[in-house]
Amino acid sequence: MTTTKVKKTTVVEKKLISLADIVIQAAERSKDPTFQIPIRALSNVFFNEKKGLIEMGGKKQERSFFNVGMAKRFMQTVLVADALSELQRADLTTSLREIYYRTKHTIKDSHENTFDAQDESDPVIEDLEVSLATLREELHVSAENRGSIVGPVVFGDDGDRVDCSKLGKGGYSVPSIVEPEYLEIRRCTADFLLLVEKGTQWNRLSEDKFWRRYNCILLTGNGQPPRGVRRLACRLHEEHRLPVYVLVDNDPWGYYIYSVVKQGSINLAFESERMAIPKAKFVGLSSADPERYELPRNVGIKLNEKDIARAKELLNYQWFQKPAWQVEIKRMLASGLKYELDALANKDFQYLTKKYLPRKLKEKDWLD
Repeated sequence: MTTTKVKKTTVVEKKLISLADIVIQAAERSKDPTFQIPIRALSNVFFNEKKGLIEMGGKKQERSFFNVGMAKRFMQTVLVADALSELQRADLTTSLREIYYRTKHTIKDSHENTFDAQDESDPVIEDLEVSLATLREELHVSAENRGSIVGPVVFGDDGDRVDCSKLGKGGYSVPSIVEPEYLEIRRCTADFLLLVEKGTQWNRLSEDKFWRRYNCILLTGNGQPPRGVRRLACRLHEEHRLPVYVLVDNDPWGYYIYSVVKQGSINLAFESERMAIPKAKFVGLSSADPERYELPRNVGIKLNEKDIARAKELLNYQWFQKPAWQVEIKRMLASGLKYELDALANKDFQYLTKKYLPRKLKEKDWLD
């Protein structure tokens, strides 16, 4: 006689079921089912100067079904929670994209869709993460791989040995989930980690073997680094004590990318402890560099209204109050210009790898 093995209910599954219980209990009492969702906005974050981190405050908002303005969001939250619970029961993992399609349908006898785009379902997952104090990885949800790494580091990935110094100039594609149980850092002999904003500049550095000459790790998230890239940088920094330098464009968006790596982000303030690197340094482009490196003015790009508005916002953020940063941002505004890293090619295609970065590192010319 065979016996069926009963799967135990996980802690995460119990948390998801507790949301369903709220709905059921409210229905039994003919009451309005209501969730308490922590507010993920500037109004509910504060800068912890001692830790150097952006942290979440205690403000919450109610999400109720009988409120016309919240009914759709409430329904979306229940739908996504149900899909996540299904994953837990089946012990499966999936992508943000598949969660969107799993929960997307047209409501009966209407033309109303539960979700019209993925940018509606992704924030709901983040709401559930922070409400249930459960990481997205624990909810069994991953994002697309959107990062590359090359240099003297060896990973263990699903039983395979991945030596990032022997993968050619394309390097290793950083997985969405890089927690130790998924990605083991077996060996790291680098002296520092260079986190590069743009994939094009990362390609230049990789092709020129900058990592070999300077014994470093090159990492990129192709723009604003995704969670997997930030978490991996944080692990390499904490577990192997690697200094981290951030190479971004000279514009408000580059400044903010640096601050996200260093202090965390407003939207994911609840993840700062796990992903931020308070000791990270900014290695450019600085608004002083065009003059210092004799870049012609015509390779600068005129600041537009959005750039100016964003720069003024940054000036008011508590984590940009250091005098050096106030000077940096105001100097860019006064010049009326921003500069992309790509502009360095105006001097030489390999100027970034052969002149700019070597000088920056030698002179310790960075902002903290």
